[in-house]
Amino acid sequence: MAILVDSSTKVIVQGITGREAVTFTKDMLDYGTKVVAGVTPGKEGRKVHGVPVYNCVESALKNHEANACIVSVPPKFARDATFEAIDAGIELVNVFTERIPRADVVQMIEFARQKGVRIVGPNSLGMVSPGKVKLGPAGGPLSECNRAFTPGNVAVLSRSGGMLTETCSLLSVNGIGQSIAINIGGDPIVGS
Repeated sequence: MAILVDSSTKVIVQGITGREAVTFTKDMLDYGTKVVAGVTPGKEGRKVHGVPVYNCVESALKNHEANACIVSVPPKFARDATFEAIDAGIELVNVFTERIPRADVVQMIEFARQKGVRIVGPNSLGMVSPGKVKLGPAGGPLSECNRAFTPGNVAVLSRSGGMLTETCSLLSVNGIGQSIAINIGGDPIVGS
């Protein structure tokens, strides 16, 4: 059983044209994650690894169904990007961005709570449901991710992305698979 994400999860990557997002989007696609759209204002019409880019989440959702998103934008834009995703009806927001002003993070978490939306992060490398879906750069490239994470019944949560992968790797080597592995985020204040 997967928690939060499974093979039916459809993802939007906000900030998809950024250097880090370009890399982890490819890793997600290689893993089999359904990345349906990306969002970068002013870059609508482009594609990143075959994924169409839109100016805003609302435009992306007019053309694609999605229930999760990853926020990979500069810290000063993270609050607005998160609010945009929540307002558009996204159910799960994984905030990859780190060093977001604390007041912004508190507002993001409160707004998500009011709307019944789950926030993972900020400063979260994402999550892996082994053999099903990968959000963000958690676990690294496909070969490393497949080595570290194996399907099973254990849920693993960690503030550290590196320790998440290492813990799951040790579990996997010892025949203990995972249902979900989540990097909850390393910033001082993290979401739900």
